[in-house]
Amino acid sequence: MRLISATKRSLAALGGGASRATQRIRSSFRDFSRVVAPRHPTQVVVLGFAAAITVGTGLLMLPIAKEGPGGATVLEALFTSTSSVCVTGLITVDTPVFWSGFGQTVILVLIQLGGFGVMSFGALLGVLMARRLGLRSRLLAATETKAGGPGDVRRVILGVLIISLVTEAALALILMLRLMNGYGYSPGEALWHGVFHSISSFNNAGFALYSDNLIGFATDPWICLPIAAAVILGGLGFPVLFELRRQYRKPIHWSMNTKLVLSGTAILLVAGTAFLTAIEWDNPATLGPMQPGERVLAGFFQSVITRTAGFNSVDIAQMQPVSWMGMDILMFIGGGPAGTAGGLKITTFAVLFFILTTELRGNTAVNIFGKRLSRAVHRQAISVVLLAIALVVCSTMLLMLITDFGMDRILFEVVSAFGTVGLSTGITASMPPAAQIVLILLMFVGRLGPVTLGVALAVRERPVLYEYPKERPLIG
Repeated sequence: MRLISATKRSLAALGGGASRATQRIRSSFRDFSRVVAPRHPTQVVVLGFAAAITVGTGLLMLPIAKEGPGGATVLEALFTSTSSVCVTGLITVDTPVFWSGFGQTVILVLIQLGGFGVMSFGALLGVLMARRLGLRSRLLAATETKAGGPGDVRRVILGVLIISLVTEAALALILMLRLMNGYGYSPGEALWHGVFHSISSFNNAGFALYSDNLIGFATDPWICLPIAAAVILGGLGFPVLFELRRQYRKPIHWSMNTKLVLSGTAILLVAGTAFLTAIEWDNPATLGPMQPGERVLAGFFQSVITRTAGFNSVDIAQMQPVSWMGMDILMFIGGGPAGTAGGLKITTFAVLFFILTTELRGNTAVNIFGKRLSRAVHRQAISVVLLAIALVVCSTMLLMLITDFGMDRILFEVVSAFGTVGLSTGITASMPPAAQIVLILLMFVGRLGPVTLGVALAVRERPVLYEYPKERPLIG
């Protein structure tokens, strides 16, 4: 009996020790998780995109994803995966030749995922499978989509899904019918090309299943105009599309964001079309051989595409250097916020424009469309633009050190990558690996940087309990 009692006490002591050890392990793991885990929704969004790029890289490295023997290298797969998820369109290999049908499908899925949003896609799965969302999922999706609040996420996510699918399906049908009737494609081939280019268009990605991109369709309005329309819709941003759907007959009730995006888009489309068409009108390598109406069509299409997508209906490498400079400006500005477009967004530059006009007029408050602009937005817009300019300048200087290309071509590639546009003067594939890694980082930062930085600046705003005395330095 004594032996049994002693054995029980020993086992109890061992069990208690094991229990305490387990508790210490769990406590240590919780402490480690608190340190390592992201503390802000924007950090989770960044990690979500990074995870999607990593998975896409692994899939594209599989031998089945590449035509011919062997598989893609790590850099080839990583560059293509980043360009797809960040809906950019820059390539180092010829998409229709290098990648197999499986590889092209992976690219298409990554484009759709990146355009829709990784966190938004996760929230969509939660809505479809569980019919509800946790607070954390709502916060993450609200951060990515710029929804009005966590309570609006379900409605916003489903709205984004409906708009995306309807637009992509309509464009795919138009392209399929045109390719069948105008170019003799078989129904299956026309359907695949229609679906691929419709998703690539609406998500402003610019990937194409032709080695010369869309140069072969430069004079075909039944191809160029529907693609341009999808690019414009995706570039307006989902908040604008939602508001137009609800109050398209009441412009007076539109928000400042919607008015800025619509007016800015119209101005940039007209100005970009006039500029590119005029500069390239007599260029024998671009618009010169076309008829006058075809030149205007090509100029309009390239103006639409330059601000956010990566298609091209003329040879970018043969354009005038001054055209590249104008396109740099359009790419840097980009499209509307909370959509599939890239760049620093129209609203950011519109805010800076109104700040400038207010200062030139000597007014004290910035008024836009009958509303006074918050001073916090002044600082946010200036901060985002200055940081973006610094990043573009530093990246351009770095690439000038490690490549032999001229500054005009390098600046074009840098702005295209940062603006997630995807246009190229033809030097991306010829760049050394270090330069391609720089472009990968630029695409990632360009896709997520303005969003996360803007949200971070807004969240970090806190009341100041004291102020220093004012003093004015000399300006100019």
